[in-house]
Amino acid sequence: MTTLSREETEALIAEVLEVYPEKAKKDRAKHLTVNDQSIEQSKKCITSNRKTLPGVMTVRGCAYAGSKGVVWGPIKDMIHISHGPIGCGQFSRAGRRNYYVGTTGVDTFATMNFTSDFQEKDIVFGGDKKLSKLIEEIDQLFPLNKGISVQSECPIGLIGDDIEAIAKKTSAAIGKPVVPVRCEGFRGVSQSLGHHIANDTIRDWVLDKRDGVTMETTPYDVAIIGDYNIGGDAWATRILLEEMALRVVAQWSGDGTLAEMMNTPKVKLNLLHCYRSMNYISRHMEEKYGIPYMEYNFFGLTKIIESMRRIAAFFDDSVKEKCEAVIARYQPMVDAVIARFKPRLQGKKVMLYVGGLRPRHIIGAYEDLGMEVVGTGYEFGHNDDYDRTIKEMGNATLIYDDANGFELEEFVKRIKPDMVGSGIKEKYIFQKMGIPFRQMHSWDYSGPYHGYDGFGIFARDMDIALSNPVWNNLLPPWKKVTAEAVKEAA
Repeated sequence: MTTLSREETEALIAEVLEVYPEKAKKDRAKHLTVNDQSIEQSKKCITSNRKTLPGVMTVRGCAYAGSKGVVWGPIKDMIHISHGPIGCGQFSRAGRRNYYVGTTGVDTFATMNFTSDFQEKDIVFGGDKKLSKLIEEIDQLFPLNKGISVQSECPIGLIGDDIEAIAKKTSAAIGKPVVPVRCEGFRGVSQSLGHHIANDTIRDWVLDKRDGVTMETTPYDVAIIGDYNIGGDAWATRILLEEMALRVVAQWSGDGTLAEMMNTPKVKLNLLHCYRSMNYISRHMEEKYGIPYMEYNFFGLTKIIESMRRIAAFFDDSVKEKCEAVIARYQPMVDAVIARFKPRLQGKKVMLYVGGLRPRHIIGAYEDLGMEVVGTGYEFGHNDDYDRTIKEMGNATLIYDDANGFELEEFVKRIKPDMVGSGIKEKYIFQKMGIPFRQMHSWDYSGPYHGYDGFGIFARDMDIALSNPVWNNLLPPWKKVTAEAVKEAA
């Protein structure tokens, strides 16, 4: 375990940058920094949301991944067509464990793969007719679908298929919404623009079509936005909100439906979990419908209580009283979790490198267990994400943006964390280095991690990862060096 001083962390960054040519070194230096809690705006210390340097490997995704895989894909009662070659559609399906209730292939379709399967002739002559026919056939084969989205892949933007015209024509023909999403993978610098594009299509093709939709409202109606129900996260969140006497009338996109999306402009408060992917639509609803939105964090005891009280403060005293009752009722369970796992995890160091909200949201959960986050960063974050992260991290800790494999490995060798929490692309690199690892994009096939129940599962999983006896048979790089030195000295 190593905690570096500010000077040591700065020296580490300088050392890692030395391998790059001068131009690349100058660029990457803008994306690596040492945390300083006194800074109010992250743009003064770190650059983000910029194109990855050619030749420098990145773990980012594309705009198509941001739209299909994150925002639209989990909407369960709609069919989402990957319009283009088979590859993108095949590798995007069922990847994030967005749990849902329903009968797959009958009234729910989130884990099914629909593609227009572009061939050479489609590139040459266009895929408009093929897409129209596909939509009509899909509606005949799956009559209980509530609508269709067209997620365009790279070739669509290059050859100019008019998916908007097709959407209008086929929507009139089948009598259901058909939403064209211009999320070609080459757009923007990462999957982040795909989130934004998807939000804009919800604004233009869903929320604006809600006229005539009736719903009885109450003063306690809320919507959960930006929770993708990975491992059941949204369900764990919903339980707590409903125990506070709030009425969750919509949750999306995890286990979400088209009707819930259309009902959202009638709620009293939008509760935003993943700021990066859904802040755009939340801001729009605040501006157009006058619905305020509130960010919340249901990872770990401290943040759960803070968020519940902040949510309750928006409503009347009855909700506040129920909120305190819920906190008190769960406290014995949380005390038992901490009593069991904190002595085993106390003092362990963690390095994080994830997307979305996790590089800052899960810091508090680790700290509740006595662990310390010694480095964090975003794959596709913007500076407003780092603004929020600076206050969560300790001074002199390492922050990195759009890091590549080389940088991450060098940081790990020097900082010597007890555990790394990152994505599937980094998982096996660090495990082969002999470092305990948790896949923090989809909870390594566990979960939920949200809410009180999720905190117990989170604590258990961190303990399992660190306590696995397999690590006794693997040596991290720094221990190998020490072992070789001892052997030579003998």
